[in-house]
Amino acid sequence: MIDTQELYNTLILARLGFWHIDKMQVLYRQVGNATDIIGHSNDIRTLMPEATPRFMALFQNTDEVRRRVDEELRWAEQHHVEILTPKDERYPRRLLECADAPLALYYRGTTDLNARHVVCVVGTRHCTTYGQDLIRRFMTDLQRFCPDTLIVSGLAYGVDIHAHRQALHNGLPTVGVLAHGLDTLYPPTHRNTANEMATHGGLLTEYTTCTNADKANFVRRNRIVAGMSDACVLVESAARGGGLITARLSRDYNRDTFAFPGPVGAEYSEGCNQLIRDNGAALITSAEDFADAMGWKTEYMLQKVRREGIERQLFPTLSPDEQHIIDTLTTTNDLTINQLSVKADLPIATLSGLLFQLEMQGFVKPMAGGIYHLIR
Repeated sequence: MIDTQELYNTLILARLGFWHIDKMQVLYRQVGNATDIIGHSNDIRTLMPEATPRFMALFQNTDEVRRRVDEELRWAEQHHVEILTPKDERYPRRLLECADAPLALYYRGTTDLNARHVVCVVGTRHCTTYGQDLIRRFMTDLQRFCPDTLIVSGLAYGVDIHAHRQALHNGLPTVGVLAHGLDTLYPPTHRNTANEMATHGGLLTEYTTCTNADKANFVRRNRIVAGMSDACVLVESAARGGGLITARLSRDYNRDTFAFPGPVGAEYSEGCNQLIRDNGAALITSAEDFADAMGWKTEYMLQKVRREGIERQLFPTLSPDEQHIIDTLTTTNDLTINQLSVKADLPIATLSGLLFQLEMQGFVKPMAGGIYHLIR
């Protein structure tokens, strides 16, 4: 939690630099805090020698900006909205890797924006039955392979809303990134889903109250959808569309990008097929393809084996050699394989295989320096 003055000054910078976010981020990262920047409003070049006259002019006559910041702080407090800045632990850390990350985000929700796995699911607003079936199967299987995944999308018609609803149906948290402030909702027909997301995910935006859902805002918010995610999955897209913009942003941010193929000649598969053809996205046909490509399925299965192994310690069924290793580590824990070989009087070749089995069962854990630790 940052102090009140730093939060206030960060919100001033966010508004001043809204259309110059890349330059404002450079300044903010160079200085390290907003308060020092505001303190040098009249001599920005002492902090940023390369600042242009146009950029310096942003810091003059800030009375109206301060008035709006005061209003926004009051509104956020009254409506239980969190204001997240780069110094907050709750701010999406993946997004901070992006040069154009917002200096302020407004958040209403319960889920961790820094979940272990985050994937954005995007596509056309004219989602077909084929696309809906893909989303349904993807979410069902993803919950099985990677139940700790956060689903991100834009709460728009089509692929977005189906992704959110299927995530909720399968018990996956889901966050909608909005193109307007939290004082309204577009489209209003998605209100019930948005309300459910507020308690099983969240609603996130860089826009303040009284912001219209203009077309340009939807394009701009796509960078947040892409930047806060580990990977992007394009379900359906025409030859042009917002989903393709998000996929391009994902590649620009060095995120993994995937697309479902569709029938040749199908209008809302054309964008996906072209992206795959041009090596802009990896082809997937299922959540299992996706989880395998990301390495998440192997990770989850290993965790599951270890967890079940720990549970079996109440009734272990170990071989004599495995039990001998356990007894040795019980006497002297945290040994290298060479030390353990001497103390247990077992050849290293044999010991390596036994340690692997014990690791899979959740009894031992390899640590830095080649040390094996007995999980008690």
